[in-house]
Amino acid sequence: MSDSASASQPQHPSAPTSRAPKNTARIGTIAGFIAMLITLAAVILPTPYIVESPGPTFNTIGAVGEDEVITIDGAETYPAEGNLDLTTVRVQGPPTGATSAMSVLASWVDDSRAVIPSELVYPSGTTSDQVQEQNSVAMSTSQEWAVAAALENLDIDYRQELFVTGFAAETQAEGVLEPEDQLLAANGEEITGLEGLKNVLNASEGEPVTLSIERDGQRQDIEVPVFEGPDDTWLLGIYLDSSFEFPFEVDIVLEDIGGPSAGMMFALGTIDLLTPGSMTGGVHVAGTGTIDPDGTVGPIGGIVQKVHGAQAEGAEIFLAPAENCEELTSQVPEGITVYSVEDLDSARSIVEAAGRGEPPEPELQTTCG
Repeated sequence: MSDSASASQPQHPSAPTSRAPKNTARIGTIAGFIAMLITLAAVILPTPYIVESPGPTFNTIGAVGEDEVITIDGAETYPAEGNLDLTTVRVQGPPTGATSAMSVLASWVDDSRAVIPSELVYPSGTTSDQVQEQNSVAMSTSQEWAVAAALENLDIDYRQELFVTGFAAETQAEGVLEPEDQLLAANGEEITGLEGLKNVLNASEGEPVTLSIERDGQRQDIEVPVFEGPDDTWLLGIYLDSSFEFPFEVDIVLEDIGGPSAGMMFALGTIDLLTPGSMTGGVHVAGTGTIDPDGTVGPIGGIVQKVHGAQAEGAEIFLAPAENCEELTSQVPEGITVYSVEDLDSARSIVEAAGRGEPPEPELQTTCG
């Protein structure tokens, strides 16, 4: 009996010793699996960031598939050569999609991409449908304004009907004018566009202006005070919407592209098609910028991504809104020259100089980056 006991005693201390490594290994395996799941979740789960990257470019004097981007019916048009590319930004992230942590990390080390918190771009609660609707409306408006700016640049008459939509804080017109009033004339001069209205206001030298309006189908004359604005201008302090009547039909067809930033390039493309000869002379030009009917070029988002996208497609010259130039400091890739433009006249002059193989006029040689 004692022999049996003696023989079995060494086995008891060894039992815990043999089980401990198995438990430790099992715990290590579980911990590793959990770590893997956490890592996988961090990589796959969506983040609250938007990633902007270079999008495709579209030649406004060319075609997409079988459809010309710009077609004009009712006016003589001329062949165009080269490229007048509008540029785009590919946007990934909420509320229209999702971005993973891996995508965000990769974008932070890519000079051609930008990572932006979603709440800095869209108000909380904005839906994908709302974003798409806003972009669609902005694109439609920019196309009309681009045609108006092109015709203004070419001294071709068109009609712009102006409607009151709201009032600035400084205005004395609220209560005198009402939303949806259509402005017909100012001090007896027919209003055919915003520039004509501005001219009458500035000529008033601070005296009230008599506006002829249409309200509820009835024409009436109303005296409206003005106030002094910047640079010796006089203002009504009202917000306006407009509709246009053009002497011929201009159709711009570009699916799945939204926002207002293609306005300047649409205007340049329209001008090129309506004027003899080729504006670019075969040079590959790209650009971006909003456009007002008076030809003012405004700033846009994603300028760095658009310049990179244009350079990747072979553009030699890029036209950028003057207000975006600071964003391009040390951000312009090699092989492309970015010119600062403030209005459609300067943009057109730069392109035409390139088409002749010449540098722009000295006052237009300001470059970005």
